[in-house]
Formats: sequence, C-alpha cells, structure tokens
Amino acid sequence: MDVRGVTLKVGLSATTTEPGLTGGQLDGIGVYSGALLRELPHAGIDVDAWSFGPPARLSVGRPMPRPFPLATLRDLVLPGARQHIDADLYHATDYRIVKMDRPVVATLHDALPIAHPEWCNPRLRGLKNWLQARAARKADHVIAVSRYAIAELVQCFGVDERRISVVPNGVDEAWLDAPAADSVAATLARHGLRPGYFLTVGTLQPRKNTGALLQAYLGLPPSVRAQRQLVIIGAAGARSEATVAQIRAARQNGENVVWLNRVTGAEELRHVYAGAGVFVFPSLYEGFGIPVVEAFASGIPVVASNATSVPEVTGGAAIDVDPLSVAAIGAAMLELARDEALRQRCIAAGKVRAVQLTWRETARKTAAVYRSVLSGGH
Repeated sequence: MDVRGVTLKVGLSATTTEPGLTGGQLDGIGVYSGALLRELPHAGIDVDAWSFGPPARLSVGRPMPRPFPLATLRDLVLPGARQHIDADLYHATDYRIVKMDRPVVATLHDALPIAHPEWCNPRLRGLKNWLQARAARKADHVIAVSRYAIAELVQCFGVDERRISVVPNGVDEAWLDAPAADSVAATLARHGLRPGYFLTVGTLQPRKNTGALLQAYLGLPPSVRAQRQLVIIGAAGARSEATVAQIRAARQNGENVVWLNRVTGAEELRHVYAGAGVFVFPSLYEGFGIPVVEAFASGIPVVASNATSVPEVTGGAAIDVDPLSVAAIGAAMLELARDEALRQRCIAAGKVRAVQLTWRETARKTAAVYRSVLSGGH
C-alpha cells in the first residue's frame, strides 16, 4: 500500500486528555496525547479522537464502541473478534489497547511497573503490568519515546525490537518565546512566588526523588535559601506520603518551600517556569522527562539526573548529577545560582536542544511511522 502524499485518517486515543476523567490535571501521557491531537494535522494526518469512559464525561474524543473492561473481556473470550473504527490506523497512546480490524500503533512510555514495582501503587500494579504486556502483543508496531526505553520494552514486555521506532517527546513551539512579563508577574504574585526560585515539576512519586532535592535545598547556605525559594509543582502520587511529610515539615520549620499541588493549565505552568532561576530534575527513572525540555524552552538552566533516559534528553545541555548524591545535587544548584557565565552557557545550550525537541517534530516523525506501517515498511 503506497501512502506517500495521501492524507491518512488515524484514530487517536484521547482518554488521558479528558477533563471529565482527569480533573483537568494532565500527566505526561495526557500531555503527549494532547500534543499529537494538535500537531498531527500539520503532518498531513486527519485525526479522529476516541476515548474510553462514560459518554457523559467525554468532551475531547468520541466514545469507543465498547467500554475498556468489556472490550478487554471480549478480546479474551473471542480471540478472533476485532473492534471496528472508521480509520486507516489506530494509535493507542496509553495501555488501553484492544484488538482492531486495522493496524494498531501503541506508544509504550516506559516499563516502570515491571522494572520497579516498589515505586508503584500495589493495588494497580498487577493489573497494569498485565494490561501493558497484552497491549504490547496486540500492537502491530510500538513507539518508544527514547532509545533507553527500547531495552526495557524488549525485556519486560517481550516486544520484538524490529517493531519499535523511537520518537522523542517535545514541547510546544510557543514555549520558545518568552511569555508576557506582566502575565508572568501576575501568576507569581497569585502564588506568592519571587522570581529566581529553584523549581521542580512532576507528580510526587518515589522515582521523582523530590525528597533528595528537598534535602539538597535545605543544605544550601542560609543566605541562598533566604533569597531563593524552592518551588515544587506536582500532585501527590502513589507512595508519596513520606515526601509530602518532608515538604510539610520544612514549611512548618519556616523554610522557603512552596508546594503547588495543582496549576490551572499549561499557560500558568509556563509562567511558573518563566519565573524560575534554576530548574532541578533529580529523577531516578524516566522514560523521557518532558519537564526538562519545558525548562530548556523557557530559558532556565537545568540540573538533571544522569540516570536512565534523562542524559539522552538533555543532550549535554544540563549539569548532569548523580541523583543518589544529595551533595552533588546541592553543589550543582549552588553553582547555577552563583555562576552567571555558567548559567548563560546552560541557557543557550538548552534553547538549542529545545528547538530540536518540539511537538511538531514529534508529530512529523509519528506520521512517518504511520505511513511506514501502512506501506508494510515495519
């Protein structure tokens, strides 16, 4: 099938973008799915959004023909059955994959529940492992968001490496331009933030290593802590009780720590990035790490973990540190707070890296995967 130059109709899963299901707080998969919905049309793809969930709570995608539990059960008891949607190909951006009567591309973001079960919700871990393993087998082709993820997908899910393409995540091109200063100032004032703070972004989970960041911050000289707040953005996730307790204890002790467990949309988040002085991302495990690219695009120097996929994302544009070393994290934070020449080098390198990692480029490469799958190239 020659699909070059042809506008393809693709069904794209939008479940993770539904405000009625997420409460308006998107995780990394939701950000990814929403970006593809916006950008794939620019790559010559006619996108049709589909969502699992009660129809009354859906506003982005059309309801799938069957609820996910029922569709999964049908796959089990009727192995030859196939679900129909009117599209050339279906792209599942999360683990909710069912057998279709057309090719299925699945994005598997990481193998966290299998690789590190100790960091995941034990109530959901077994189910999620089972669903992701089945998803990997149902897909005709798999998209990984980093080269690092390939080995884990092969090892943990049994995916044939020949069926995997790497398409990195990105950032909206609008982030490459500074937002209006008065809008940034208004957002900062609303949250009691003073420009120049240390910032981290991500759901509070053990793998995000926020506790080590807090320790590193508390170990900085008092004069630096008095001048620069530590701003933590992220909802409390699975197994975050100890981290939440650490944050609350620091605040009760009068430390300059601010925890925003939710922000009202991407524009407000962009404003908070713009007001930061240093971005710190000490994660122990990432399939990709979108906040790093958001910080690069925002012109913020970055301290980043040297673990898993993060060095692949930073591409040498950040100060890479051992996330298990509180001392190393603190030293890098202090260096970027005090050394203006180093700050400017990191900011410039980060901007160059961000230009290479836009959602429009992600969509272009994703569309190329679709065309290759449909033409028999994968």
